[in-house]
Amino acid sequence: MKNHHLIDRCDYRDILVEKRPLRDAHGAEVPGLYNAWILLNNEKQLNSYTTQAVKELILAFREASCDRSVVAVVFSAVGDKAFCTGGNTKEYAEYYAGNPQEYKQYMRLFNDMVTGILLCDKPVINRVNGMRIGGGQEIGMACDFSIAADTARFGQAGPKHGSAPDGGSTDFLHLFVGITRAMASCTLCEHWSAHAAVDIGLVNKIVPVLKAPDGRFIGNPMVSLERFDAWGNPAYGAFKSGTEREAAKAAMAGCTTDLSLLDAEVEAMAYKLSLTMPDCLAKTLESVRKKKLEHWQRNGESNRSWLALNMMTEARAGFRAFNEGPRHQREVDFLELRRALAEAHPWDDALLARIMPKA
Repeated sequence: MKNHHLIDRCDYRDILVEKRPLRDAHGAEVPGLYNAWILLNNEKQLNSYTTQAVKELILAFREASCDRSVVAVVFSAVGDKAFCTGGNTKEYAEYYAGNPQEYKQYMRLFNDMVTGILLCDKPVINRVNGMRIGGGQEIGMACDFSIAADTARFGQAGPKHGSAPDGGSTDFLHLFVGITRAMASCTLCEHWSAHAAVDIGLVNKIVPVLKAPDGRFIGNPMVSLERFDAWGNPAYGAFKSGTEREAAKAAMAGCTTDLSLLDAEVEAMAYKLSLTMPDCLAKTLESVRKKKLEHWQRNGESNRSWLALNMMTEARAGFRAFNEGPRHQREVDFLELRRALAEAHPWDDALLARIMPKA
């Protein structure tokens, strides 16, 4: 058989890559068939992707795409706090901020990573084990299916931290949730709960992962299951606040996190996909993905150039604020920034000092 892999071997450092046996409807291993599990491995930084991780992800998806024995790709991360919170803000702040020519090279890699997911010959299942925020939301939406822990949350971060969600969200978030929700998410950066995400069509399914002391799985108590609020607005999946939030925290206090039901749902989805004609499945994936690709490929290069230049101004400030600011305040002083710009203040060190969060 011909070898169609780009390289013979990759020593993965910032991600984990495993071939796990395909399991049938009863959980038994199916001989000779596998799922490729690609896992972000940066738990301490909420599985944000480094430059090295992006390069490794490109190779890992290409390797899985070419592997004749692989049925599906499971894209996830280690731990139970986050699938991915986007790019590594420490690396952004300390290397790419103020360095647009370097960030443009980085964005070439990022674009290739997203394109590699969208062009993978195998169906891609996003196993959402925790937060899917910013660029994490974007690489998650590039996948074909999303199955999430009911403790996960979803959303964007760009305009709050000096960027625009041009890594995919401005291209295809509206295909999932509609233009009004996409506009609000991309600009306001408010998060959706997993319950809200499945209700509006962002993910396929959610499963409980909190296990009570008596061994029972319980639903996430931090979200409301009411359909409407007192004014008739949709309220399903809204995060609780006030006394309700405190009561929910108390209910969670003795719980542990168990992702076994999440894994079972992911494996069940992969097995259902295995019970199809492989070429017909691949062609169907390609046809449906075109709706994402037609936006993504039209905008990718101009977005890359703008994001690079933005590293001289708002991104330089926003990423530094997130990286250097105190824990309770990692955003610039937005109102002071607007006042300074209204005075035609140039983007210099004095402006940065004026708007940076204070310890």
